[in-house]
Amino acid sequence: MNTSKGDFATDTRLLRITFIAATLGVMSTLAAGFLLHLIRFFTNLFFFQTVSIGNHSPSTNTLGWWVLVVPVIGGLVVGLIARFGSEQIRGHGIPEAIEAILFGKSKMSPKVAVLKPLASAIAIGSGGPFGAEGPIIMTGGAIGSLIAQYFHLSSGERKTLLVAGAVAGMTAVFGTPVAAVLLAVELLLFELRPRSLLPVAVACAVAGFTRPLLMGAGPLFPLQTLPLGPIGLASCAVAGLMTGALSWALSSWLYKVEDLFARLPIHWMWWPALGGIAVGIGGYFQPRALGVGYDVIGDLLLNHLTVSVVLAIVLVKAVIWVIALGSGTSGGVLAPLLMMGAGLGAVFGPMMPGGDPAVWPLVFMAAALGGMMRAPIMAVVFAFELTHDANALLPLLTSAAVSYGFTVLFMRRSILTEKIARRGYHIYREYGIDPLERHHVDEVMTRTVKTIDADASVTDALEQYFDSQQLHRAYPIVRAGVLVGMVDRQMLIAVAQDDARTTSVGDLCVGQHPDVALPDETCRLVAARLASRSLDRVPVVADETGRLLVGIVSRHDLVKPSLSIFNEERQREQFRSVSLTRGKRSVDVGERTSQR
Repeated sequence: MNTSKGDFATDTRLLRITFIAATLGVMSTLAAGFLLHLIRFFTNLFFFQTVSIGNHSPSTNTLGWWVLVVPVIGGLVVGLIARFGSEQIRGHGIPEAIEAILFGKSKMSPKVAVLKPLASAIAIGSGGPFGAEGPIIMTGGAIGSLIAQYFHLSSGERKTLLVAGAVAGMTAVFGTPVAAVLLAVELLLFELRPRSLLPVAVACAVAGFTRPLLMGAGPLFPLQTLPLGPIGLASCAVAGLMTGALSWALSSWLYKVEDLFARLPIHWMWWPALGGIAVGIGGYFQPRALGVGYDVIGDLLLNHLTVSVVLAIVLVKAVIWVIALGSGTSGGVLAPLLMMGAGLGAVFGPMMPGGDPAVWPLVFMAAALGGMMRAPIMAVVFAFELTHDANALLPLLTSAAVSYGFTVLFMRRSILTEKIARRGYHIYREYGIDPLERHHVDEVMTRTVKTIDADASVTDALEQYFDSQQLHRAYPIVRAGVLVGMVDRQMLIAVAQDDARTTSVGDLCVGQHPDVALPDETCRLVAARLASRSLDRVPVVADETGRLLVGIVSRHDLVKPSLSIFNEERQREQFRSVSLTRGKRSVDVGERTSQR
């Protein structure tokens, strides 16, 4: 029995990365606090002409017709920052973070860390209908990436710190540390390993403990509803279908608008200003659609608004959000989704049978988030942490799951991955345990190895192993069962003809340190070694010191684990026949296997 194989692949570097992530949790919280104060500063400057960081909603402005101009000015400034600063500040943050993780080796520039919060604060402060979470995800991620670059960490470790900084910032904005960890797992990490999960979780925990020191404690939208009855299950499913359709519609409209902007005969620098025109018009007729709108979300969850007001807010918010985001300005998507989802629930909640009408804005809100982001578990926990309403957990899970299922079936890509696909990259969101991780070398290696004795001459080796019936491209050289080296035809032919009979193959291996594999190494690790060295096969030795040859593993062998996965996914077993004979207790059950 081999007891040396562990559940995880870890080393002491994990402790170092986790310590850095804990520090990053504090830094991202400070960055989030700075961003929120910056948004308030520009809100007061644009809408109230005062220099202050007081928390004032743009909906209370008294600008009159001048409110049409403010978002245009903000959009113009954001366009200039993107044009002459960094184009990476455009967009809502999460797609840019995903792109950096998957295709940019998790590297971000110092410009992003500085200009992204500035541009987002100007866009939101001038009335942009966005949330602060997207910008802080990008900013926190940039801080994590820069720290990793400073310490010369690997690309995988940079990814961990980028994600840790991003979700720690989200924790600081909303006070939702567990949901932030789930956001990392469902959207950003593309893996579930201790090397990434532990630092991310620690960063979110530190941010969660640090947040009350800067922004107050307790849930952002405290709420307490009554449990739903059995009929509520059907209502939750309907809510999921409706929000799934909403997600499809918003995503489709957003990229249609983006395509329209792309056809304009002017530089993209001017697009945010044009989007600001729509924001100004919408804000004039419905001021509560401007800005982040956390106060509006709270009113929607508590059912403090009439249906007519809710309809006006949701419609205006949807239109100006789609146009503004399609123009390429800077801002987040979570807060607008929360508002539109909660608004939909406030409108249809009174018609939903099965329980407390007060729960439906929350249920619709979580379902909209789960469907649009395609992260249903994160959406459920996020809604719970925002409200601390434990009675709503089951309805939240039901509606978010149905909404997620709707978008998976009817949308090829989400609002996050569509933007990346338009840049020429494809992201496959399904992932599982790599079969090469599940199996070790001793399970797939060839144990009966054809070897060449180290004392054999070069001539004999060429005649016996490298003739027209040659079976392998290279052979292990052994002396008393111990690996000496590896040789191929080119190495033997390179020996002068006169020395071929007097030179042994063992002499050719002097000073050679061939790549080897160990029986308890994972197939994935060995596959990476073969790829990096451009090898077809490596010998397997019992240990690094004795180097007793016990087998050989090739690229062909490493394909074997994938075959089991193929069989699990493609072969279906089903009942062929069931015959019951009267008067006898016998059941004839047959099976047949088919492949899809």
